[in-house]
Amino acid sequence: MNERITIDPEIQHGKPVIRGTRVPVTRILGGLAGKMTFDEICQESDVTVEDIQAAINYAEELVEQETHHPLPMG
Repeated sequence: MNERITIDPEIQHGKPVIRGTRVPVTRILGGLAGKMTFDEICQESDVTVEDIQAAINYAEELVEQETHHPLPMG
């Protein structure tokens, strides 16, 4: 697992967060999807650019691990 991301059942109900914060990875990704800049996310969530990059990498790793099932053609 990414050293900047942690999962603890006592923090945010066990959702992945930026280590040392209560900022969920989903909040970072949602900000990016909403076209927030890295600077805006850093200011709003009190995280670093490296934390944002770690959240992106974490999401990318999860997607890579997904099993894909093609839909039947027909």
